[in-house]
Amino acid sequence: MTLQDKLDQLYKLREESKLGGGTRRIEQQHARGKLTARERIQVLVDPGSFEEVDSFVTHRATEFGLETQQYPGDAVVTGFAKIGGRPVSLYSEDFTVFGGSLSEVVGEKICKIMDLAVRNGTPIIGLKDSGGARIQEGVLSLGGYGDIFLRNVMSSGVIPQISVIMGPCAGGAVYSPALTDFIFMVKGIGQMYITGPDVIKAVTGEEVTHEELGGADSHSARSGVAHFAFDSEEECLSMVAKLLSFLPLSNMEDPPHKTSTDNPFRRDEELLDIVPADSNLAYDMREVLNILVDDHDFFEVHQNFAPNIIVGFARFDGRSVGIVAQQPSYLAGVLDIDSSIKAARFVRFCDAFNIPIVTFVDVPGFLPGTSQEYGGIIKHGAKLLYAYAEATVPKITIITRKSYGGAYVVMGSKHLRSDINYAWPTSEIAVMGPDGAVNIIHREEINSSDNPQETRQRLIAEYIEKFANPYVAAGRGYIDDVIDPRDTRTKIVRALEMLENKRDTNPPKKHGNIPL
Repeated sequence: MTLQDKLDQLYKLREESKLGGGTRRIEQQHARGKLTARERIQVLVDPGSFEEVDSFVTHRATEFGLETQQYPGDAVVTGFAKIGGRPVSLYSEDFTVFGGSLSEVVGEKICKIMDLAVRNGTPIIGLKDSGGARIQEGVLSLGGYGDIFLRNVMSSGVIPQISVIMGPCAGGAVYSPALTDFIFMVKGIGQMYITGPDVIKAVTGEEVTHEELGGADSHSARSGVAHFAFDSEEECLSMVAKLLSFLPLSNMEDPPHKTSTDNPFRRDEELLDIVPADSNLAYDMREVLNILVDDHDFFEVHQNFAPNIIVGFARFDGRSVGIVAQQPSYLAGVLDIDSSIKAARFVRFCDAFNIPIVTFVDVPGFLPGTSQEYGGIIKHGAKLLYAYAEATVPKITIITRKSYGGAYVVMGSKHLRSDINYAWPTSEIAVMGPDGAVNIIHREEINSSDNPQETRQRLIAEYIEKFANPYVAAGRGYIDDVIDPRDTRTKIVRALEMLENKRDTNPPKKHGNIPL
């Protein structure tokens, strides 16, 4: 056999590998409105940059006639590429081969590319479209999941991990995405659940559709499992690329610095009119964020879950930052169980990957009620407290209006090692709001007064004059400066520049015991 003959054989096998489960199954995939595993990779990565590994690997199973069904590469495509000119590692489950099911060798291929990602310090992206464990291989398949889970845990905080749910993801398979940093889902085709509708009906009698149970809308808005939900695969994959543009390749790097054409010191007159004079009226904190950040481009994370708090990425003078902000237009921006968990996880991600945290505070406190107390608001609120206290990245906090009680402390206060804390003149920093405070402090005086209502209103006015401002806190050094809202962008840019070489450490320990 000549070299040319061998090359012809190589290219024939390579073309066979690219066909996955064959032309008919590719057509079936398209008929479902889904791209194939390789098409998804081509949409995601820079043109011509994908280098495949393990394209000739085949399964080793001999039971149930599987020895006669061999597909080069088996049910996953693995390799490395570039996105936005920066290296990534990735795998894409191939539903055209045994429904994308995880075999022993599929697990080995995924583990190999994950190990390569960690050694080289690049993000790992998993495009998920799988029927789950390959039943014919039994415990070997389950072992493959265990090996992947271990790597998810060991890679956590070392390299960014992103999961994209573009088909079924059920049973034990859901725990790998759950262990990663961000989960994207495509509406209508991406589904996640531990037990499917048929099992639920058999066990509980409850009837639910696949989409209602584990679709993108359910997980992005109700459970909070998914961070993003998009209408199409193309849009979803483009947003994965955008997210990566804010992130470092690993925990050994700083976030990328993008040259900005936006004036870092621009003053924004609109900020003077956003916060209402009446502290009981709502406003949209997104307006504040979109005005302040570079090019008015705020990339929100977890937008549909716990909307009383906002988290996401942006840039100030080209520097990537993570933003946490109350949303006064939803539940007055109060902290509750879901918002505490949402913000705590985001803060810890930013801290793990050297991304400065900028916090915008307008919080009346923690949400009262038996459902919150019985649901563990004490424990879950403590997660957010823990996350801010533990974080050693640059931390900048701006109080725009209310900052009451324990929520004042939790939201990036000086007491939790925040570096720079500013307040707008509209700030109110106190143990609680004026009404509640007067009712407690002056109860006897109000009750014994000839005109209780008039006395109460007078005392409220006195309380507001004394405490509904930032100057008491500033007098104690808890606030570094009270600033003109129009100067907020300039102040943040200069603070980030000053904190660029910040170094802070926590006491030596194996790890802390966050209240889970």
